[in-house]
Amino acid sequence: MKKIIILGSTGSIGTQALDIVRANPQKYQVVGLAAGKSVDIIENQVREFGIKYVALFDENAARDLKARLSDTDTVVLSGADGVCELASLECDMVLNAIVGIAGLRPTLAAIDAGHTIALANKETLVTGGEIVNRKLKEKGVTLLPVDSEHSAIFQSLQGAPKGSLKKILLTASGGPFFGKTRDELENVTVKDALNHPNWSMGAKITIDSASLMNKGLEVIEAVHLFGVPASKIEVLVHRQSILHSAVELSDGAVIGQLGTPDMKLPIQYALTYPERDMCFEGLDLFKVGTLTFQKPDTDTFRLLPLCIEAINRGGLYPTAINGANEESVKLFLDGKIKFLQIAELNEKAMNMCQNKDNFTVEDIFAADQEARRIVREAI
Repeated sequence: MKKIIILGSTGSIGTQALDIVRANPQKYQVVGLAAGKSVDIIENQVREFGIKYVALFDENAARDLKARLSDTDTVVLSGADGVCELASLECDMVLNAIVGIAGLRPTLAAIDAGHTIALANKETLVTGGEIVNRKLKEKGVTLLPVDSEHSAIFQSLQGAPKGSLKKILLTASGGPFFGKTRDELENVTVKDALNHPNWSMGAKITIDSASLMNKGLEVIEAVHLFGVPASKIEVLVHRQSILHSAVELSDGAVIGQLGTPDMKLPIQYALTYPERDMCFEGLDLFKVGTLTFQKPDTDTFRLLPLCIEAINRGGLYPTAINGANEESVKLFLDGKIKFLQIAELNEKAMNMCQNKDNFTVEDIFAADQEARRIVREAI
């Protein structure tokens, strides 16, 4: 039985991972859960799965949860240090589905503990990819991608000879605003931006999908995951979200992974790798009918090329644009800025970044905070 710790258990990825555990109680045991401050949800999870250790980033929420679980022997940890402590506890795998840069330190803690990482927190690699890759090598730890696109690339490379990767074909749904002009996006609402055509996700990642920021972050993540420059990653808008991504090999062969728009497959593949397990829903290609591919509109959706510029510059620039984006998306969701201002603010913060080539984790968090400050002060 595989012992798993799930970080971000109350979000979309975390709850779907628990669905997989629920369907396979003989294969998986969840020994720890972590979340932000969703006390009601995590209390129910703890009781259902008999969780021994739990951590909440919010210390007030942790005190509330501890009081609620006083009739159990569950240990409640709190704050960022508590989440890192949880990630270090004995297990076979840590699934990191925390949203945002808050996921970086728990990933590093899990690597230091020698745990296999199933990574759904893209900011870990966007901001700390160089540091994470060094630690993975030092500790001999395996990292398995959970994002549907990166899982598809990883799956497509199984059996490919080393050095045969010529190009990554990274697919994008195009989000709810595909085909819109800048004029048409001037006054779109939060409700409009959250209306994703294919995927059911959390608010932040759905807004990122609408702006194509999510695809830009995925380009940065792919650079670190697969060791290729951004120039070897081609983004294709694929409205049907059936081809989750593909690779072109040195002989011209293109190999891709197709499936329904359901995150359970990449989550489960990370949990079972290198084995494959039960299928939740098969793909009916007759029902799909047609697959289409188009180039992204990088003039209207400027965050994609800005992210590529950030990873080409290297250093702390990816951290700056990521931190700015977390702050500007929050402002948009709160109704304080317009949709198109997200890109404007992110570009401003990235260009004001005080870069360092040889940076530490502390430098990453300092750059993140500075980018957020720039965004807040610009409105």
